[in-house]
Amino acid sequence: MSIARMQKILIASYHTEAADVLQALQDSGLVQIYDAQRAIVSKEWPQLHTEVERPKQIEDLSTKIDSAVEFLNQFSPKATFAQVLAPRAVVSEKQYAAVIRTDQSLQMLENCNELSSQLHKLRDQQEHLAGQLNTLLPWEKLGADLADLERFEKGTAILGLVPEKNLAIVSEKIKDFKAGFEKIGSKGSFAACVVITLKKNSAEVYKALRSIEFESVNLSQFKGTPAELIKNTQKQLQEIQQQIVDIEKQAQQLSKSRLKLQILADYYRNLLGREQTRLAVPESEKTVILEGWIKKHDLKKLQDILAKFKGTSLNLIKPAQDEEIPVEIENTRALKPFEVITRLYGMPQHFEVDPTALLAPFFAIFFALCLTDAGYGLMIIAFSIYLIRKMQGDKKLLWLLLVCSVLTLGAGAMTGGWFGDSAQQLSRIFGWTWLAKARESMMWFDPLQKPMTFFVLAIGLGYLQIMVGIITAFVHNLMKKEVIAAICDNLTWLVMLNSIVLLLFGSRIGLSEQTVSLFGKVAIVPAAMIFLFSHRQGGWGGRLGMGAYNLFSTIFFMGDVLSYLRLMALGMVTGGLAMAINVMAKTASDVPYIGLVLAIIVLIVGHTFNTAISGLSAFVHTIRLQFVEFFPKFLVGGGKNFEPLSNKYKYVYIKDEKQKEK
Repeated sequence: MSIARMQKILIASYHTEAADVLQALQDSGLVQIYDAQRAIVSKEWPQLHTEVERPKQIEDLSTKIDSAVEFLNQFSPKATFAQVLAPRAVVSEKQYAAVIRTDQSLQMLENCNELSSQLHKLRDQQEHLAGQLNTLLPWEKLGADLADLERFEKGTAILGLVPEKNLAIVSEKIKDFKAGFEKIGSKGSFAACVVITLKKNSAEVYKALRSIEFESVNLSQFKGTPAELIKNTQKQLQEIQQQIVDIEKQAQQLSKSRLKLQILADYYRNLLGREQTRLAVPESEKTVILEGWIKKHDLKKLQDILAKFKGTSLNLIKPAQDEEIPVEIENTRALKPFEVITRLYGMPQHFEVDPTALLAPFFAIFFALCLTDAGYGLMIIAFSIYLIRKMQGDKKLLWLLLVCSVLTLGAGAMTGGWFGDSAQQLSRIFGWTWLAKARESMMWFDPLQKPMTFFVLAIGLGYLQIMVGIITAFVHNLMKKEVIAAICDNLTWLVMLNSIVLLLFGSRIGLSEQTVSLFGKVAIVPAAMIFLFSHRQGGWGGRLGMGAYNLFSTIFFMGDVLSYLRLMALGMVTGGLAMAINVMAKTASDVPYIGLVLAIIVLIVGHTFNTAISGLSAFVHTIRLQFVEFFPKFLVGGGKNFEPLSNKYKYVYIKDEKQKEK
């Protein structure tokens, strides 16, 4: 449970085998490789250069394959719930290799792209013809050839749409211009009209018609009568629709083999990543330089990999002064789920402490206290186990929920929470006294009857975690041999805060008055040290000013401790809402005939909702306590993730001969 020790390395490889070396490194997933801009070797040897070309051919092919997969997804059966949880197909190494080594998949890609292109064109045509048909339909009863309307020598035919409500006043508007008017058809709430007038009067007629919301329609691009054009357009639409159906059937048939394209997509995506890395690293005329980082305990593996390449050498180098070292945290299997919390906050810096082991017990306990219901713990346990068994990918969050829910089971039993007061209600209704006795035998206290016990528990755990944070900072400073910082910044607070606590509450735990008084005097020494030495830069005026401020910040520790009362608040709210759900269910059970069914529905929906909303609240507020109250006591953060070059799969999982997922 620590931050992995990193080693900076430099790999020099001849051009002839550099691609194979990079593939081996990518398959191993051990080495983070710097591009030329970040590599120190580029600054020390300016004569090194990088390729200016992009792997455009691979980029284009990768994009085409992804587009083809997305196209075929439209014609594949809808994903079942199980497929949503596990969307990637599991393939063997032999199956994967067989696909990428043959041209059959590339031919399938061409067929797929051809179908996609044809379908796109047909749908564009369909959309164009549908719009054309929509324009022509209101004019279906117009018997004239539309091309003839443009050939009048002295007259003009004005076609347009006018609101039905204004239809009666069209004649009145144009009567002064000796114009003719006829309604041809309708389009929704508009009437399709033809107005015939002399060309010399057309401008005035337009002006008059616009005053009654007349919208002109231009059909000059058409030749023939509207009825003929409509019939022809409908025929074309039917033909296009049939072609679309035929292509969709072909695509549906092709989608049955889309796994081949998915394998190809993952292969070329990883190939693209490798090529982009190769073109970005510094190189000379004959060699490629790979500068980067590896975990120290993986050095032997790397040496074994590179030993297969005669034109490649491995050198261990020192990082430059003030160079940022990438960070990776390593924990035991039991603690790995809690890395989710650490990574959400951000990586510690390479010289700091991995907080995962320190936060793990507190996080699990705090989550359990926020829920404080064994029934809800059982529900989340069942949900987590189901998803762990069915889901693919990183399952740390699910394991985290499972661990926290197991503790919730204990917290619920300790406080008597079993779906709220369901145990008491069932005991009362059915006379199951054994159930009430079993509940009471496991209880430590009832939060509703003894809220102060919950109060003291929350405050005590909060104070303990804050002390752990300060002690962690103290020990870490000692390990870095920063003794002054350890004493003035950490030990002084440990002594003073604990002395104040014992001064205030010592008599309640049985300490004598003399001992309590002694702790009051002891607190003066670290307080004076904080005032004098907590700020150690600048002149004494500034030091004392900041020292006074730091001493005043003692009150902030009180605020930090009081923040942990949210454990009590959320725990009691969860229990209160669960009891309210039980009351609603009991009320619903009194409804004649369907009361039992209604009660069951209220219980299932209500407790499921309460589990979800209370679980989310418990998770969020417990994270807040870690990030805001605990981590700042010893952790700065801001470390940069260790990101080795590795294969990444979007569509498939590759299993080796022993059926282990990669």
